[in-house]
Amino acid sequence: MDVRMPVMDGIEATRRITASASSARVIILTTFDLDEYAFAGLQAGASAFLLKDVAPAELVQAVRLVASGDAVVAPRVTQRLLETYVRGTRLPGQAAPHPRDPLLEELTPRETEMLEAIAEGLSNAEIAHKFFLSEATVKTHVRRILTKLHLRDRVQVVVYAYETGLVVPSNPDY
Repeated sequence: MDVRMPVMDGIEATRRITASASSARVIILTTFDLDEYAFAGLQAGASAFLLKDVAPAELVQAVRLVASGDAVVAPRVTQRLLETYVRGTRLPGQAAPHPRDPLLEELTPRETEMLEAIAEGLSNAEIAHKFFLSEATVKTHVRRILTKLHLRDRVQVVVYAYETGLVVPSNPDY
């Protein structure tokens, strides 16, 4: 998907695709390195946001990761996501985080721990090591979290965790 397209922009197209019953996953591949496109695309349900200068091998790897259920964000975009969500800065005109979502009450205490670990950026292997679980068990928890919170992938989990206030920056001055 590209951000700018004739008839309908890529953000709206992504929103419609992810809202449909389709199991398709969207990778936004664009030349526009603008925060509002990256954030809007990810919030619309894209599983990846990459810039068109990405190396061919990295693009192929991103397609494989997204197809397996993971998410990918260009490193430059990741830095700005951290600035916005972890360090508490906001884009001009961006609203304050949403209040606590009642869907969080549907999570078990272990799923809440897993959600927080995902939001910290830990991989399944790192979460398994931290909680003395198998990777298969972690994958089951991740799948249940995604289902209960109506999210598509780990990127959306991270955004959701910060937007709902479940995870807050430990040191907002860094």
